[in-house]
Amino acid sequence: MSGGRVAGGDRVVLHVDMDGFYASVEALSHPEARGRPMAVCGDPASRRGIILAKNQLAKLAGVKTAEPIWQAQRKCPGLLLLPPSHGQYAAYCDKANAIYGRFTDLVECAGIDESYLDVTASQGLFGTGDKIADAIRAAVRSELGLTASVGVSFCKLFAKLGSDLRKPDSTNVVSRERFREILHPLPVTALMYVGGATAESLARIGVLTVGQLAAMDAGAIGELLGKHGRALHAQANGLDDEPVRRTADLDEAKSIGNSMTFRRDLVSRDDICLGLRALSESVARRLRAHGKKCYGVQVAIKDPGLKVIGRQTRLAQPTHLTKPIYEAALALTLKAWKVGKPIRLLSVTAISLTDGRDGGQMSLFADEARERKQEALERSLDALREKYGRSVVRPAASLKNDLGIDDN
Repeated sequence: MSGGRVAGGDRVVLHVDMDGFYASVEALSHPEARGRPMAVCGDPASRRGIILAKNQLAKLAGVKTAEPIWQAQRKCPGLLLLPPSHGQYAAYCDKANAIYGRFTDLVECAGIDESYLDVTASQGLFGTGDKIADAIRAAVRSELGLTASVGVSFCKLFAKLGSDLRKPDSTNVVSRERFREILHPLPVTALMYVGGATAESLARIGVLTVGQLAAMDAGAIGELLGKHGRALHAQANGLDDEPVRRTADLDEAKSIGNSMTFRRDLVSRDDICLGLRALSESVARRLRAHGKKCYGVQVAIKDPGLKVIGRQTRLAQPTHLTKPIYEAALALTLKAWKVGKPIRLLSVTAISLTDGRDGGQMSLFADEARERKQEALERSLDALREKYGRSVVRPAASLKNDLGIDDN
């Protein structure tokens, strides 16, 4: 534990991050993984095959998360590869959050392997924030056989940075008195939401570290990066008051989407249509399952160089049917992308969701009866897929395709 204690009058926020979560869970059920480098990955025979997680031995060999499997194997020839077990990960996530819930009811699940906890009001029962963090780590180890790193601070951002800075199996306190000493020497990319483009913009004006960002004039940063820049400047100065929200109280999803990296690059218009059709069907099916409709559609396109562009449009009326979603996605893609230029990944996302209680507009279909018939058909297909599997009914165009489209 380092960094001192959070001052008595401050909020006390923990960020609990499970160490090497996927790999650690797999090690519990794969004794052969003990004592050897191991990674959880996608399909090694597919272009989508990347490293999802790795254990400490694989990390020491240079294996990195999100790198291609072939590259990881070149670095570490004896690397044991295991497929992901998403059901197990979800079960262990629930167990971990149940442990956190013994210490506070303010638990916000931020991902399958990380959660924020506000333990300000729990200190009278369990001691200071660092003592609570140590108790949580001990319970996770003894009950689940896993380890966790915990950041303790007066705000969510610095609690997360604290857990990131000392891994694995540690408690790290980032106090108000010492956060500048601990965090200001770090590169600006250590802050959440500072990606490559933002870092480049800051570098052009000589801002390379968190401390340099904090020392800048807020107005100047705002002129350079707008509202986003002002928010980053406030974060660098410890002015983050975002509350920890109970997971059950979080807003419903504002979008429903799906993406796919294809087995080969899309080049022709037919390729693009096939990919977008499969994605649009998946999105429409999920909208119906959630009792939602969308007022808008968004697409993202990634080329082989991993450059991504995104476009979105508003629909004339809310829908949960495949055809209008597909037609909007296709129009966006053809307007933004030159056919013939290769595409590695496509995504289709339904945005501006509604449960239908806001009224919406009347159908603009030329034949409203046709719309009702189409909805009945798609719901019937949903039922068939639910009963017999998603591949029971597939468009003829998708049969025997070489893009890796089964029934996305």
